[in-house]
Formats: sequence, C-alpha cells, structure tokens
Amino acid sequence: MCLSGAISFMAPAPGVRAVREEYFMKKKVQGLSGYLLGIGLLAAAGVMSGCGAGGGASSATMTETTAAAATWAAGDAGAYEDEGAYPAEEYYEEEKDVSEKMEANDLAGTPMENTGKSSAPMAGKYRQAYGPEDFNTEEYSYISENGYKSVAEDPLSTFSVDVDTASYGNVRRMIRAGGSIPADAVRIEELINYFDYDYPQPKEGEPFAVTTEYGDCPWNEGHRLLMVGLQAKDIDFEDRPASNFVFLLDVSGSMYSDDKLPLVQKAFAMLAENLTADDRVSIVTYAGYESVVLDGVPGSEKAKIVAALEDLEAGGSTAGEAGIQKAYALAEKNFIPGGNNRVILATDGDLNVGISSEGGLVRLIKEKKKSGVHLSVLGVGTGNIKDNKMEALADNGDGNYNYLDSLYEAKKVLVDEMGGTLITVAKDVKIQVEFNPRYVAGYRLVGYENRLLKNEDFHNDKVDAGEIGAGHTVTALYEIIPGEGGGQKLKYQQAGEPAGSTELLTVSLRYKAPNGDTSKLVEYPVEADSYRREMSDNLRFASAVAEFGMVLRDSENKGNASLGHVMELAEPCVRADSDGYRKEFLQLVQEAERTGFR
Repeated sequence: MCLSGAISFMAPAPGVRAVREEYFMKKKVQGLSGYLLGIGLLAAAGVMSGCGAGGGASSATMTETTAAAATWAAGDAGAYEDEGAYPAEEYYEEEKDVSEKMEANDLAGTPMENTGKSSAPMAGKYRQAYGPEDFNTEEYSYISENGYKSVAEDPLSTFSVDVDTASYGNVRRMIRAGGSIPADAVRIEELINYFDYDYPQPKEGEPFAVTTEYGDCPWNEGHRLLMVGLQAKDIDFEDRPASNFVFLLDVSGSMYSDDKLPLVQKAFAMLAENLTADDRVSIVTYAGYESVVLDGVPGSEKAKIVAALEDLEAGGSTAGEAGIQKAYALAEKNFIPGGNNRVILATDGDLNVGISSEGGLVRLIKEKKKSGVHLSVLGVGTGNIKDNKMEALADNGDGNYNYLDSLYEAKKVLVDEMGGTLITVAKDVKIQVEFNPRYVAGYRLVGYENRLLKNEDFHNDKVDAGEIGAGHTVTALYEIIPGEGGGQKLKYQQAGEPAGSTELLTVSLRYKAPNGDTSKLVEYPVEADSYRREMSDNLRFASAVAEFGMVLRDSENKGNASLGHVMELAEPCVRADSDGYRKEFLQLVQEAERTGFR
C-alpha cells in the first residue's frame, strides 16, 4: 500500500506535472537534481502518510507535511474538481495574496510585466508545508578599500582603467527594492564611470585625451582632490568596423523570471535593429547543454534574428563552460579581420555544470582571448547573481561588464552607447601617477581596488589591463594630503630631498591599439599651481558620486560625507544633464535617504 502510494505520487497526471514544474522553475530550484529532490521530499511524505499507523509519526511538522502530500496525491488521482479533495478557490485567493507579497520582496527593482501564469498559489502551499526559503545567494568579490599612502614610501600609484558600470545598475536595483546593500557590491569607480563628463576631444590621430583638475576635497576638510579624466575618440557609426557578434544566452532554469531571459531577449532585439548587412550574428544558448540557434547570419536579416530570440525558453541546469567553448568556436569561424569580433554573454552568472569556479573560468577566458575575440558580459536578475564571476569573465576577456535592471538600461548600454560598449579604440590601458613629495605628503586612490597593478607592471606589455570603447569617458579621483606646498605633513615620515620641480605630479599612460601587441607611452605633467578653489561641474559631480558610494559602503574614509551633502554637490550639475541620468541620480539619492542611509 505504501509503495503504491509512492508510485502514484511519482507518476502524476500531466496537468499536475506541468503545474509542479512551473512552480519549481519559478522558485529557481536549479537543474534536474533540484527538481527530483523536491518531488522526492513530497513523495517521502506520501509514503509516511500511508504508513503512519505503523510508524507512529505524530509531530506537528509531520502532520503538515503529510497533509500537503495528501493534497498532491488526491490531485494525482484526478480529484481536482472535488472540493473535498482539493482546496477551495477562496483559499487559493488568500494564499495568492500572501505569496505575491512574498514574491515582491524577493525581487529587486521594478519587475517587468509578468507575461506567464502565476505560480503564487503553489508557492503558498510549499511555504505552508516547509516554511519560507531564502533564495538570495548573490556573490560579490571582497573589496579591501584603498587607504592612504605616504609619498615618501610609495611615490607611484599604478592601476588599470575600468569602464564597467555594472555596480551602478545593481546598486540602483537594490535601492529601489528597499533592501540592504552589501558593501562589496559598491565599486565606486563604476558608479563614477556610469556617467559622461564634459572632457575635451582627443587630437587627430590620438585615441583619447587626458584632462586633470585639482581642487578641495568636499568630504575631508584640509585634503584636496585630483581628478584624472580620459575622453576616448568618438567614431562615425556609419564608418565603424564590421561586427561579428555571438549572442551567448544563458537559458537555464535560473533565467526563468521576467527580469532575466525575457529582458535579455528584448535587449538583444534592440541591438539587432542597429546592425547592417556587413555585420554577422550568431546565437548560442546553454542550459543542460549548449545549442547553436544561428550561425553567422547577416545583420540585415533582423526578422530572422529577432524571431530566433523570441523562441527561446528557460529550463535546465547551467553548462556555462560548454556554451562559452561553442560561442568562441563560432566567433573564430566567422572571424572578420580588422573587425569587431565579440562574444556577448547574458547571464545571472549561476553556472553549475562543467568548469564553474571563478578561477577555472578565468583561466578558460584568458586562453580563449588569444584568438582576438573579445568577451562582454550583461548581468541580469535578482537573488542569485554571481557578480564576482561575471566581472572576472569580462575583465579577463578584454571586454566590459554591465548590469541590466530594465529595458531603459538595456537601451543605454546596447543602443545609445553601442560604440563605447562594443567597439574598442585602445586596449591594455594603464595609468601610473608619480607624486612630487615637495607638494604631496600622502594620497588615496578612490575606488579601483580590483584594478590595482604592481608598479613594475606598468612597463610590462604582457600584463593585461582594461579597454576603452569609442566615445567612452574614464574618470579617477585621488584624495590628496598636501605636503610642503599645502601645509599638512605626515607626523612620522621624514621628508626626502625632492627634485627641484614645480610639478605636483605626472600622469603617465600606456595603451595598445585594438589589435596591437606593443604599448605606447604618453605623459601629462600637472603643475602645483593648478589648484582651483572653484570646482568645475566635472569635478563637482564626480566627487558627489564618489561620496554617495562611500556612504553606501559606510567607508572608514568617508569623513563628513552624507547623502544631504551629496545632493548639495550634485544638484547644480543637473543643468548639464543631456540624457536624464544625472537627474535620475538625484532621485536615487533621495530614495536611499528614505530607505535609511545617511
């Protein structure tokens, strides 16, 4: 009798099986093993229910479990329409209200319109039987925030440029959801570089121009702030090199929700609308295994590309390694010499089949990029994103990493800023600043913690660094403790004999051409008398965003930073807002203040 009950449960009617699969998929129980585990637990409860008289199970928990199993078993036997065997409709509506509220708390940001059937009633039954579950398994790399350094001991500061903006989109999602923000999710340089700045265009034949500004530090009286800004050359989109794109889409079970695969499908469709007959598009998907959907289709065949995207559905485990291997194989097969050859990976980063560790994936991408194919990453989703893996993949794949929390952001990344996102004008870009101890006693680089390089790596062309896309701006801030020329000295440092120079510092840059192997060196001295009490809009707004990030991180270096002061700094800069992003920033600061950040 017990055995037959278990068999009956494990072989449900087709309608019941569909509802169960929808529920388990909706709740991100990943892969076949997770699905079978959930079914097995309920089946075990059914067996216990059938053998209860002999087993003597009498706890409250067991009673709730067997009740749930009995309900399922009745449904399996075809008793859906029997009110005595299946809960009444009124009960479902009550459960639906509770479940939808819990679903809303699970999602961060403003969810996209739900286009599928709701599994909220089933979620309510599951929670009633087993209790609430915490599905937030997001992962971020640890950030050891930069501290102050003595110029007497460390006169050089070396780092790689970073044009990623994922942290800003991700933080925006968290603030709008009203939840807490992990300190390691806040990468201040990515917040700053989310915005454009009004830097001069580069001279003819140069890939970028360099701008510096030196003024007071808004959050730390007595300190000063140095801004280093890079403006990459823009290109005429009609004259851009042909692109060979491979859209690599994660269609595993964890991509089921509307803020994941459906958002990615619409994002890639928007990108496809801007391609031409000279471009090539391939589509590779991966779940339990990889699959080629399109292979080298001309960009002019927009209807075919969009139709292929719309047909995709989520389900299964996450064989990311196999998908990456196949995507690079197609990119190499359709390689365009002198063109923009790039794999664009869209995922929540939750890989669980094949190579799945961060270290293993980095080694794989380092090997693959030797083919001349770049890798860009679009992160999506809530609750299980693996930010650490996605950032590592993009950083080591000579690409960039962006987070899509809405169609609005997808349009910004893939349409409005397509050149900067997808077309590289300089690669392996490194910055080294040498400070003059006559005028600078100490300094602190704001952000870029995971982009720091050894000083000797600046001259080593074998050491990888970041890329700059067409039209991109890159901004870095240094908080400076003035030395002999400014007044404040370090208590325990002995001043050396600096060279007789009026220079405050020198900014040196090394970069390679997009397809080059040898770097070029350029240097930009900054005079000590370049200090200005009045801040430009560029420095003012960049410092406001940096201060915002320090408040969110609760940085030990935030000094007098507060959200109120952030608003005071940023509000005058909105007049230069041509795209609405700075205005949105002010709204985000206000939301953060209402949430409880100070």
